[in-house]
Amino acid sequence: MQGVYKFTGHWLFYFQRFNLWIVLIRLNILFICFLYLCSSVIVFAVGDSFFTQTFLDQVRQRHGEPTLKRVIAWHAMLEDADGRQENTKLMQVNAFFNQIPNKSDKAVWGTGDYWATPVELLAANGGDCDDFAIAKYFSLRMLGFPEDRLRLAYVRHYGVGKTLKVTPHLVLIYYDTLGTDPLVLDNLIPEIKPASQRRDLVAVYTFNVGGMWRAQERNQGRRIAVGSGRFFKWENMLDRMKNYVSHPFWEGAS
Repeated sequence: MQGVYKFTGHWLFYFQRFNLWIVLIRLNILFICFLYLCSSVIVFAVGDSFFTQTFLDQVRQRHGEPTLKRVIAWHAMLEDADGRQENTKLMQVNAFFNQIPNKSDKAVWGTGDYWATPVELLAANGGDCDDFAIAKYFSLRMLGFPEDRLRLAYVRHYGVGKTLKVTPHLVLIYYDTLGTDPLVLDNLIPEIKPASQRRDLVAVYTFNVGGMWRAQERNQGRRIAVGSGRFFKWENMLDRMKNYVSHPFWEGAS
């Protein structure tokens, strides 16, 4: 009988150890599943509802690894700018996109006037004034800048030299205080200057997700009705952004 009890005791000992290993394995599996689910739902702090794993997978599938690396660099810039002073955020966003080569729509897209999404700009690694202004606008929105302080401004750019050529141009403007002299983020120059110091630019109208305004003496201007044709390129670009991920920034919410 003593031998039986001894055998039974050993059996119970190994059985308990076996059960303990089963429990530990199950806990590890559950923990791994938890981490996977977390990474698939949200992976970043800045722009958390935009830079999801699903979004990154779409970028990789549609545009390849080089574009994915540029998109990750975009997010890294936003992460670094987050929490810094307002002027620093403006400078970092402006500098990041101004380093991208300036190319005509004809050269990049084979058409006369194409307004690219930020991802399309990074995928092409080249764009013109409207592409840069749009990318800066959404980047600053992700960094918490209020929509009513940010406007894309359609302007006339007066060149210098003998020709004095006048060309249509698009820039991003930021109002530190509504109704005051806004700051201009432009791909033509690296510096961010007040509009009053940009004598080479004459504003025609400004707009954002919330609507369109007629420019008036470099101030906010009077809101104007948006016709079906007038806003086509802007709305078409927003529709393409929605194909990646839905977000209040381009759904009309401020």
